Amino acid sequence: MPALRLSLMLVAGLAVLIPSAAFAQTAGPGDPLKYPTLSMKGLPLVFSDNFESGAAELWEPTDATAWEVIQQGNNHVLNLNKKRSDFNPPVRSPYNRSLIKDATVSDFVLDLHLQSTHEDYGHRDLCMFFGYQDDSHLYYVHLGKKADPNANQIFIVNNADRKMISLESTPGTDWDDNWHHARIVRDTGNGSIEVYFDNMDKPVMRAEDSTFTTGRVGVGSFDDTGSFDNILLFGSSVEK
Repeated sequence: MPALRLSLMLVAGLAVLIPSAAFAQTAGPGDPLKYPTLSMKGLPLVFSDNFESGAAELWEPTDATAWEVIQQGNNHVLNLNKKRSDFNPPVRSPYNRSLIKDATVSDFVLDLHLQSTHEDYGHRDLCMFFGYQDDSHLYYVHLGKKADPNANQIFIVNNADRKMISLESTPGTDWDDNWHHARIVRDTGNGSIEVYFDNMDKPVMRAEDSTFTTGRVGVGSFDDTGSFDNILLFGSSVEK
């Protein structure tokens, strides 16, 4: 993973990750992620990408035509440009997915900035994927504008249509056109899944499930558009 190796070389002996300007940008009303350390919650940094290379060579999309790296001002971001991509999942689950190529983890923290670019409606959403085994075995977080059993929840896809596993959620994710800060914290020992949005002190969603204890991680949407940046994955790496 060249982007990560470069980041680590820059900080030899300093015990801090010195990010580019993109890592210092403000992300909506939440606290911006300015200078992340090389570990979070006791887990080492295993992947980072801020897309300043101008490409997404570290990512594997299910539909390459739906994704591109675009420039916003002096910053580059990963952009999902199709409301519904040409990927047809085997069971009812999100259509728009892009996974980190070379990282499989058990316990992890996924930390990122994200921006919804779709017009406002009840199911306006962006998603984060984890525990990804294959296209019909995975978990995902759906950050939807208004919560219901199929929106703004944590879901499992286990060779069947997605199933809500949230124990706690909120009435909805208050999407606007600004950048926001999101995080997933996964502890496979007790099965806990916590999701944070802007406020990193209190989770907005919580679940407990141990069906998949390892897997790949990614970003996307059920059937909307959006952008992603400053993606950091801390975790316990697992050999494929």
